[in-house]
Amino acid sequence: MVPRDTSILLAEDNENDIIMLRRAARNARFINPLSVVNDGEEVIAYLHGDGKYADRRRYPLPGLLLLDLKMPRKNGFEVLQWLREQPQFTDLQVVVLSSSDEIRDINRAYELGANSFLVKPMFFSEFVGMLEALHGYCLRVWQQEDRSLARAPVRAAAVGI
Repeated sequence: MVPRDTSILLAEDNENDIIMLRRAARNARFINPLSVVNDGEEVIAYLHGDGKYADRRRYPLPGLLLLDLKMPRKNGFEVLQWLREQPQFTDLQVVVLSSSDEIRDINRAYELGANSFLVKPMFFSEFVGMLEALHGYCLRVWQQEDRSLARAPVRAAAVGI
């Protein structure tokens, strides 16, 4: 398991949606650090730690990935497929945040390992409400992970002298 913090990685290519999400997050008191990437290949580079993303102090592994489906270079489905093939990311929470409400997109996202699927709201107040609920969800998941880590046995390494 790769250590993560409670930062959020937003994979979104629409600048208006990025601005709306940032504003709604502030209104929802969702204060976790937010990094933004604009296409699927950049998501993979960020998570893999390639290039500039090798600096984990500046680009920490996220506790949550908000993933748009319709992005350039690699779409959200391709990112999900790649992500779930990487054993170090099996516990990364992935919430698809898409304009699509088509049942085939929803089903495919879940089949590929998305933890949740949210349709982008039309109105700002709905966006705030959605992020308040998402924040509560993240807090519960992260608290469960913290409790699991606290119960995990500590393994001492044998050192030869």
